[in-house]
Amino acid sequence: MNTQNIISRKQNGIVQPLLTDLYQITMAYAYWKTGKVMDNSVFDLFFRKNPFQGEFTIFAGLEECLKFLEAFHFSESDIEYLKQTMPSVEDDFFVFLSNLSARDVVIYALDEGTVVFPRIPLIRIEGPLIVTQLLETTFLTLVNYASLMATNAARYRIAAGNSKLLELGLRRAQGPDGGLSASKYSYIGGFDGTSNVLAGKLYNIPVKGTHAHAYVTSFTNFSELHTRILHSKNDGKPYDFVQLAIKWRSELGPLFKVVNAEVNDGELAAFISFAMAFPDQFMVLVDTYDIERSGLLNFCAVTLALNDLAFQAIGIRIDSGDIAYLSYVAREYFSKISTKYEIPWFKDLIIMASNDINEETILSLNDQGHKINCFGIGTHLVTCQKQPSLGCVYKLVDLNNVPRMKLSQDVAKVSLPGRKDAYRLFSERGDALIDLLVQTDEEPPSVGSKILCRHAFEESKRAYVTPSKVEKLHKLYWKDGLICRPLPNLEEIRDNVTRSLKSLRSDIKRNHNPTPYKVAVSDNLYSFLHNLWMESAPIGELT
Repeated sequence: MNTQNIISRKQNGIVQPLLTDLYQITMAYAYWKTGKVMDNSVFDLFFRKNPFQGEFTIFAGLEECLKFLEAFHFSESDIEYLKQTMPSVEDDFFVFLSNLSARDVVIYALDEGTVVFPRIPLIRIEGPLIVTQLLETTFLTLVNYASLMATNAARYRIAAGNSKLLELGLRRAQGPDGGLSASKYSYIGGFDGTSNVLAGKLYNIPVKGTHAHAYVTSFTNFSELHTRILHSKNDGKPYDFVQLAIKWRSELGPLFKVVNAEVNDGELAAFISFAMAFPDQFMVLVDTYDIERSGLLNFCAVTLALNDLAFQAIGIRIDSGDIAYLSYVAREYFSKISTKYEIPWFKDLIIMASNDINEETILSLNDQGHKINCFGIGTHLVTCQKQPSLGCVYKLVDLNNVPRMKLSQDVAKVSLPGRKDAYRLFSERGDALIDLLVQTDEEPPSVGSKILCRHAFEESKRAYVTPSKVEKLHKLYWKDGLICRPLPNLEEIRDNVTRSLKSLRSDIKRNHNPTPYKVAVSDNLYSFLHNLWMESAPIGELT
């Protein structure tokens, strides 16, 4: 087994065997008490419905699951706590627990960052029943939010097009771990950076930030600027930067059709101060007072003063008001100044919007022809307000080589029994056409062969597919206590998201009324499923 070049990353300290539901441990004890220690099981981890009224999901969280397996062990303090919590349990069981590891577990999974669909097992977990049962809650915890978050971010990425996306949600996230996970998985899903400094350090995500309104309101006049000198980037000569900015504001007043009496001096003082601190990274909030009559003029004055000293500003952030209209006004002024003073880059300054924006807001702004080229997204992104949970489930599908099946009056909750492999079939144009589940012991689909694909539960829904390309989705990731594939870094997972989404037709990815992507079973699996269903379902009696 090749374990070279496998990336080792530190596990989150709270992800441990006790990060589980008590019923997992009570079941483990009951299994042990019944003598099922040697039983071999197969579980599927999957979801039943795509989130956000969409038709695709991004799989994420696999690396965290594998790191959990590497460290899976009940510590002495874990055992002592469980003894206190479960006083009626025999001591020999706790000895058994203290010796448990994930060495005999085998994991098949899709690559992290792959676009996935309902009923396709994201992870297939094989191994001793007691161990695989104890993995359930933790695996679901690690996959559910990660996949939901990455999917939410990918939908924002599609809506925003080529505009930059920054995640600004730490203060609104569901606690510190939720904040870190949101930063990590939004980056995987397509965001360009985060305001979360710790996430930047831990995951090597670009960190971005400007200032708050408090910084602007902390200044009232120019006398508070105790430092007035800024040295030119070209020749290092000192200049009175305050005087330079004030001069530019006076010159720009007629262009903005604003008189100096209407402009807030405290705001200009704040901008000057911030520019002197970060002359190469000058980006400010312009809506503290009045964008059209103060904020934009003060920003442009300071930006032109910086330009005189060979520095180039970054742009503005708008956090309130009619964002589409204000972005148009700002871009118009930037273009006028660019032309008037022959500064080519001025017209392309960043206009960032960050006013409680969600996916629908971006789509509405697109319809209004906005001039924004960067969105800062917080609450709606990190809390997934449109849908708070993905709903992954973890179902037993085989025990001791005997397929197992969960029945339900709700057909959507009927599980697909046995070991299964998933294949993605592609059309001649290169589009992903259908995902096909087959039994692991049957012949896999092949390029150029006519394959009967069936709906798992509706007999009349079937079609022949002749794929031009076949991709096997499940790969071996864990065996003999080792990760057996190199784990991609965040950039590589992010690239996989982009590549995987490109394989879907645009009508599947659209926000409104997307076309459902087809997931099918082979003819053999269909027949096996329905035969087992009939054998397992009780027969009623009418009297």
